[in-house]
Amino acid sequence: MTEHRPAPAIHFYHRGAVVTVRDEPITRTVLDWLRERQRATGTKEGCNEGDCGACTVVLGELDAQGQLQLASVNACIQFLPTLDGKALFTVEDLQAMGQQQAAPAHDAELHPVQQAMVECHGSQCGFCTPGFVMSMWSSYEAHQQAGTRPSRQQLADELSGNLCRCTGYRPILDAGQRMFDLPLVRLDRAAVVKALQSLQAPDALDYAAATATPQGERLDHFHAPRSADELAALRLAKPQARLLAGSTDVGLWVNKQFRDVGDLIYTGQVADLQRIEEREGELWIGAAASLEDAWRALVRRAPQLTDVWLRFASPPIRHAGTLGGNVANGSPIGDSPPILMALDAQVELRRGPALRRMPLTDFYLDYMKNALQEGEFVQAVAVPLAAFARQVRGYKISKRFDCDISALCAGLAIELAGGAVQSIRLAYGGMAGIVKRAAHAEAAILGQPWTQATVRAAQQAMKQDFAPLTDMRASDGYRLQVAQNLIERLWLETRAEAPLAPGDTSVFSVMPHVAA
Repeated sequence: MTEHRPAPAIHFYHRGAVVTVRDEPITRTVLDWLRERQRATGTKEGCNEGDCGACTVVLGELDAQGQLQLASVNACIQFLPTLDGKALFTVEDLQAMGQQQAAPAHDAELHPVQQAMVECHGSQCGFCTPGFVMSMWSSYEAHQQAGTRPSRQQLADELSGNLCRCTGYRPILDAGQRMFDLPLVRLDRAAVVKALQSLQAPDALDYAAATATPQGERLDHFHAPRSADELAALRLAKPQARLLAGSTDVGLWVNKQFRDVGDLIYTGQVADLQRIEEREGELWIGAAASLEDAWRALVRRAPQLTDVWLRFASPPIRHAGTLGGNVANGSPIGDSPPILMALDAQVELRRGPALRRMPLTDFYLDYMKNALQEGEFVQAVAVPLAAFARQVRGYKISKRFDCDISALCAGLAIELAGGAVQSIRLAYGGMAGIVKRAAHAEAAILGQPWTQATVRAAQQAMKQDFAPLTDMRASDGYRLQVAQNLIERLWLETRAEAPLAPGDTSVFSVMPHVAA
């Protein structure tokens, strides 16, 4: 057995106190730690891949202004060391909150979220209930903090990452509305902030723990640098280490593929890469910015992308995942790259102190292969602000409306002048081994009058751009036909006469389909 010094500990806030954890494998999930070490079995294992939401917990951390921010995440794919310096809340915490703040005339055995679920019969078999309750509590705290009350549709969007196999969504949404009518119970934010302030440390975390392998025990490291400079130095010194962002992909490698990921370099503590700001005519999005924050920034400038934002995975995945990770992953069915390509985004790459830029369209070389050099990483995504002046659309096609992987996703942008097409971007995911633009279809449109005849020419030209595959999500013919029809949808929404409002599907029941 390999001898090693005691590893630095992981410190986080849980159950009203600071918890110290040592000697747990670096890929021990939060879910397994809760159930196997803490016997906190309210958090359930369903799919173990971040899809069903039964394992939903809420994390709290301090933002740049020292304010507590809460976010729901999937405990099944979050590794325990990522909790360092944060607060962890589970369904077991809610009843204690209710008991501590019980009104004299109100039985507060349960938190209002839980009480509403009881009153509205929101639980059937009960397996998914704790996950729903935690997503609802996250919503409850956010809206109470903001002084707002969500609509039923907002609640449905906020609960889109939780699946109920008993199909009990109506009473669950009833409970989501009812919880705001019950006597108020709030988290003691001051106590949590005080605890998290005590956990703030200037030094980077270097947590190490033994991992059993067929060759014997091995010491694996979990590095959590605090700055981009530290991250760059670590990446250069350890090019074989695995970069870990939101763990929405790497977590599945461990849980489902049983892959040995070795040392990990975590980007979640790199504050300067979590920033989103306007710089010299660009929207600069740090690679460690969450998908939720990044998409919010995009939608603020291009509201027509709202539908894609809300249908991108689920809130727990968007809270944990990062835009940089989604781009660097390079999945041909990723939903961010088509939209970013339509906006002429560039990727900012860093290797040690050296920086370079390239268009996102040039970043992907082949299936799951990109232009990163050894020791290099994606530092940011930059979108020219001028791109938002175009008419931009994003269309996500999937079998399930919420929380599903796309059969194909399109990012389209057009600029018109005098009735002619001055610029056109047609970017698609799910149509090839990489996300890419439809060059032949674009050429058939550019400079032409924006008419249905031009659309037809582009649809035919698209046959030269893609030869899609058939898989479990869609056939090749379906993908090509839908991709062609989305050009017509773009035309219907941007034509000069009687344009359709984005999202209006009234015309599509009678719209002719193009033969593939």
